[in-house]
Amino acid sequence: MPKSDPTPPVQTDTADKPQRGIQALDATGELLAALVAAGEPLALRALAAAAGMPSAKAFPHLVSLLKTGLLERDEAGRYGAGPLSLELGLLGLARLSPVREADAELVGLAAATGMSVALAVQGPLGPTVVRLEESTRPLHVSLRPGTVMSIVNTAIGRVFAAWFDDDVRAALLAQDGLRLAGATPSANTANAANANAAYVERLAAIRAQGLDTALDKPIPGISTVAAPVFDHTGSVCLVLALMGPSGHLDTGRDGACASLLMAAAERLSRRFGYVAGAAAAPL
Repeated sequence: MPKSDPTPPVQTDTADKPQRGIQALDATGELLAALVAAGEPLALRALAAAAGMPSAKAFPHLVSLLKTGLLERDEAGRYGAGPLSLELGLLGLARLSPVREADAELVGLAAATGMSVALAVQGPLGPTVVRLEESTRPLHVSLRPGTVMSIVNTAIGRVFAAWFDDDVRAALLAQDGLRLAGATPSANTANAANANAAYVERLAAIRAQGLDTALDKPIPGISTVAAPVFDHTGSVCLVLALMGPSGHLDTGRDGACASLLMAAAERLSRRFGYVAGAAAAPL
């Protein structure tokens, strides 16, 4: 008689019959999720409450998490991320592609606002648009992937510039005339812009507010709202920007468009490992 195979068949998820998991691990996951949401180490009682379970139920899970290295406990008895969590986090960050990860947010923003959405990175020539999700009413502008933006006269460029070190900004300002709507180049362009009180104050306001706007500039009739996305080092890795007809795009900081834009930027920043307060002001 042939021997039966003791290995159970692998079950696959379906819409009607989801794969069954391990209930105890689900509870462990709830504790980890609560700790991540808190953003700081928590004592047993506080962590259990945040996860919505009694302390007596949470404690055995935390013991196992300590043993595996997913959590560690400090001298005050608070639970925080352990060495294995840190290693897993670094592994995840290494596999992330910021531009690819941001794609869903671009599509969602365009659908939610009815505006076009641009994604820019800091390239060798300056802030460069790498992705453009057009709305159902495409803008007839010269902006396209590969366009390099002025750090003086565009919202996208100024958001990047707000977190540049002074020496990096000065080097880019010297060549700003080569970019879209760039400042007129001159022998003293970099020094003049860096020393210009209005420009310096504008960059400080961008850092304080977390976004910048451009009304009818650099293209008449088109306005922009731009926000930074930070990585785990606190550096700006991407800038998201909404663009639309000036009469239809609400550029107010408390407006619906700005709120949706900043929420998307914050979600991406968290995904890239950013912790609030890590973005230091430029030197």
